[in-house]
Amino acid sequence: MNETPGRSSDVGAVRTGSQRGNAELVSERGRTTIADTVVAKIAGMAAREVSGVYALGAGMSRALGVVRERLTGGSGGVAQGVAVEVGERQAAIDLDVIVEYGVSIPDLAAGIRHNVIDAVEGMCGLEVTEVNINVDDLHLPGDEAAEPEEARVR
Repeated sequence: MNETPGRSSDVGAVRTGSQRGNAELVSERGRTTIADTVVAKIAGMAAREVSGVYALGAGMSRALGVVRERLTGGSGGVAQGVAVEVGERQAAIDLDVIVEYGVSIPDLAAGIRHNVIDAVEGMCGLEVTEVNINVDDLHLPGDEAAEPEEARVR
């Protein structure tokens, strides 16, 4: 994972909580581990909260997600378009984003990064070393008829 300015990349040190007072991940009473899927869901929800994000996931993965949802009856789309690498104390996150037309992509990317980092660090106590954002498509007004149901639910 790349080192981010202002953040320590020392993975050998025991994390004892962040500046916000998060609980310890490793303490004298035990260790807390957080599954990749948990971090992916938190990151996906946080990214979707940012105005200007139409949907997450590339076209094919969104289409497969809709088919999987119909077959299983589940709502497994929360982590769609999100890939995470979670270590003992750090996480790196990759997001595939579809952007609303007219939104400044650099501003949107900064907002997504801020929201995702705050959510993951606040809820998990993990240090987020990077959030990589891939803008896969642009949602144009009037494209709703061609979009899968998952994207229109937003």
